[in-house]
Amino acid sequence: MAFGVPRFYWCSPISDLITQDVLENLGDRLISHHAGSRQALSKDRFEFALEKSLNDSGIPATLVKSRTNRGHDLTINGTPVSLKTEAAAAIRENMIHVSKWMELGRGPWELPLLRDLFLEHMRSYERIFTFRCLSADPERVCYELVEIPKALMLESANCILEVSENSRQNPKPGYGYVRDSEGQLKYSLYFDGGSERKLQIKHLRKDLCIVHATWAFGSAAL
Repeated sequence: MAFGVPRFYWCSPISDLITQDVLENLGDRLISHHAGSRQALSKDRFEFALEKSLNDSGIPATLVKSRTNRGHDLTINGTPVSLKTEAAAAIRENMIHVSKWMELGRGPWELPLLRDLFLEHMRSYERIFTFRCLSADPERVCYELVEIPKALMLESANCILEVSENSRQNPKPGYGYVRDSEGQLKYSLYFDGGSERKLQIKHLRKDLCIVHATWAFGSAAL
């Protein structure tokens, strides 16, 4: 057991990203981080840890040089990848929330145009992963790496747009709802008109995504 900490690591047998070496390398970095912190791994630290773990496992990976790059975060084996993180205290295991997918800028605040900005943004990367901290409790820290299928996000081209007319925000926020053939919500775009003017993804069903790996460690991990 690395660092003498009880642990349980798992990777999907169909994952084309997380090999056993990557699983172990990233897991050891997570244990090292939590040996000195009760906080979840931040996005920039996760990106660096993933890049190092991949390279140390013989998988070429390079972070983009600009931290303000509008587009992909990491190139893996020549494939541009977008990375997200989630670590809210109220995280829901089976429902994914991306609190900031992208900034929406200071242009016209019209939902069809904002939706199109999202679609244009996705041209910059081929795959999307979110690294989720399900628990930072020292007795059982738990993370998972989930792939959000790009094809699923592209379904937003036909989303149902709705302005939140009763909101006091200026500009008024809005939603873009993506539903399945039975009318059940797959996820929603949330165009946040607050000071950051950003796009959030809410209520994304994890069963529509791909869990590549999980890491659990601590005295209650086994």
